[in-house]
Amino acid sequence: MSDTKRIWVLIEQEEGKAHPVSWELLGAAQRLSAELPGSVVEGVLLGDNVESIAAEAYRYGATKVYLIDDPVLKVYRNAPYAFGIANIVKKFTPEIFLVGATTLGRDLASAIATRVATGLTADCTELAIDPEKHILAATRPTFGGNLMATILCKTQRPQMATVRPRVLPSPNPAETGTGELVRETLGMTEDEVAVKLLNVIATDAGDQVDIEYADVIVAGGRGLGAPEGFKLLEELAELLGGVVGASRAVVDAGWINVSRQIGQTGKTVRPKLFIAAGISGAIQHRVGITGSDFILAINNDPNAAIFSVADFGIVGDLYEVLPELINQIKAQRAGHGAAEVAHA
Repeated sequence: MSDTKRIWVLIEQEEGKAHPVSWELLGAAQRLSAELPGSVVEGVLLGDNVESIAAEAYRYGATKVYLIDDPVLKVYRNAPYAFGIANIVKKFTPEIFLVGATTLGRDLASAIATRVATGLTADCTELAIDPEKHILAATRPTFGGNLMATILCKTQRPQMATVRPRVLPSPNPAETGTGELVRETLGMTEDEVAVKLLNVIATDAGDQVDIEYADVIVAGGRGLGAPEGFKLLEELAELLGGVVGASRAVVDAGWINVSRQIGQTGKTVRPKLFIAAGISGAIQHRVGITGSDFILAINNDPNAAIFSVADFGIVGDLYEVLPELINQIKAQRAGHGAAEVAHA
């Protein structure tokens, strides 16, 4: 093998569509490559009839994509995916392997690490190259988010880490991109896979929302006082073209679905606008929102921790502030509408 240090990124896909975390990780891999001499950024792609996704990976910075395309991989199952990836890890010996901390990625990364006998740092919030040892420095929250730990994998390879969606910024893709496609065989037949897909039971999509990639989020906490308070947040979110989020406390109380939970134990978000209404701002919640472009906090406690990360704060009763905010937005839009009619 050459002295090239390969930085691999799993290009996660479902039904032929790549998960955006794949592109976020390719962006991170490029930054790591700039700090690690002799390194290259490469992608790993598995599925059935998914070759077209490789072209996207090139646009996001992958110089090469290792493709295992097989009908056995049509739907995700741990055994064939882990088997196929572990084999090419042993064959090509990557230095670093990054995987999205999605439901699929968390399940798969641990199985790969076990098969190739290496370490895995889970749910990282920051990745860097240690300037002295020239190895991956993976940082993650620990002790309930009260401390940040930086973990090094000094002896085993690859150095593996999972990163939650939206923790890292997504790079802008190039208009065009080219790279090398390396086809590998799975080496496993359907008869050798113990787990079979018998049926797909669709979940109730009534309260499911892709909150991680929303541009506007209006989130509520215990300060709402009761679950009925979310109706006010829903009205504001609809006016702003956003979605409703929540702190863990109100999710645990059963006020809203867990799919809306933001923070260390929920989703990490990077909206253009984040409005925190009645959220005290525990460190576990703040970890999940620090990537927001603009944070507006509304709380009647002037010492609430949420103000420490807010760009603008309003100390007051949210049941007075939010209705006034809603009324002003409606009035402004009505004024614009009248002005457009008059102009016409």
